[in-house]
Amino acid sequence: MWGMARPVVFVHGLWLHATSWQSWIELFREAGYEPIAPGWPGEPATVSEARANPQAVAGHGITAIAGHYAKVIAALGHKPVIIGHSFGGAITQNLVGRGLAEAGVAIDPAPIKGVLALPRSALRFASVALKNPANRKRAVSLTAEQFRYGFGNALPEKESADLFERWTIPSPGRPLFEAAFANFNPGSAAKVNTANA
Repeated sequence: MWGMARPVVFVHGLWLHATSWQSWIELFREAGYEPIAPGWPGEPATVSEARANPQAVAGHGITAIAGHYAKVIAALGHKPVIIGHSFGGAITQNLVGRGLAEAGVAIDPAPIKGVLALPRSALRFASVALKNPANRKRAVSLTAEQFRYGFGNALPEKESADLFERWTIPSPGRPLFEAAFANFNPGSAAKVNTANA
């Protein structure tokens, strides 16, 4: 299916749509790779559809998300390079730890089990979902101000606002709860086989 080109799988994080990788997909395709950016389980095809139907992603946790990507990878026929950002970086580490990739790149990944120290800024940002236990089963949205704090803080305000409008979507709250309590749960979904990474 892939000929001689190496497949590359991009994994987005919470609150961003798969189309947020589009510029990278084009860059990698021009460089001779076969890149794809599948969405998370239940994620609608467009940002507007995802915003209109936030419950489509509600309740999905790390195990379901990683399992979804494992199925995508199995269909490729070759082990890909996996590149993930934020929670997509944690999912990337999970998949690499399971031996499903030739290589993985985790860009500013969400914490996996065993990471003990987190910056206050990460805790503040995660509180968007963690402040209400019912969010574990819900989809959670960001405001433009929250997006700027968590993602666009090094950008001019207008650019951050434009990116918010272009790519943000509701995301499941469950992965945040799983990561937040990972070190208290021996069977945590946020556990990664780091010996294989």
